[in-house]
Amino acid sequence: MIVMDSERIGNLIKKLREERHLTQREFADEFGVSYQAVSKWERGLNIPDIAILREICKKYQLSIDEILDGNIKEKKKISRRSLLILFGVLLMLVVLFFLIKNPTYQFKTLSSTCSAFKVTGSLAYDQKKSSIYISNIDYCGGNDTTSYEKVECSLFEKGEKGIQKIGSCDTKEHITLEEYLKQVEIENSNYSSSCKNYNDDSLYLEIHAQKEDYKSVVYKIPLSLNSTCTS
Repeated sequence: MIVMDSERIGNLIKKLREERHLTQREFADEFGVSYQAVSKWERGLNIPDIAILREICKKYQLSIDEILDGNIKEKKKISRRSLLILFGVLLMLVVLFFLIKNPTYQFKTLSSTCSAFKVTGSLAYDQKKSSIYISNIDYCGGNDTTSYEKVECSLFEKGEKGIQKIGSCDTKEHITLEEYLKQVEIENSNYSSSCKNYNDDSLYLEIHAQKEDYKSVVYKIPLSLNSTCTS
């Protein structure tokens, strides 16, 4: 029986990174995630999601055995068909891992529909509730070097009961927007709304950046799911 070992996967990711003399941030940038996420992978606290695992396999030409064993073997030429088969098996293994760990949960990807921000997050849900986790927000709307007096962000949902605040980040002082976003993590692991209640307009982030003159810059970032919910 094949077992998904998060520590072995983490050790392999760390080896790949260090052999290429990359920092955790540089490695994270290659796959569009935060350096905190890479740190958690390497410590065996979490594993990359399905899409990221596939990207790692493709970029570094890894086999499933190498991922599970944490050992990079001598490379042999394999056909495109064989690669597709390997990716398919890997996908099945990761899905099986999550189903065993959370047998009633399904997963969706959260992303931004705002061109000025790139957001990476996930939504895990069953018929009764959903869990939201946002681990990466990048500002790509220009070169904002302002050192703000205070920056904070919140996650909101618009629904039948109006607008509700369902998550928030730590407030930071005397910091640029870019540095602040590198530290952002939002998690709500026991939200009562089920996935089917979400639509393209229901979730959004708000970032408030206060200047020295007490004037604030407010960014509203709409979020969307990669597909509709089935329960």
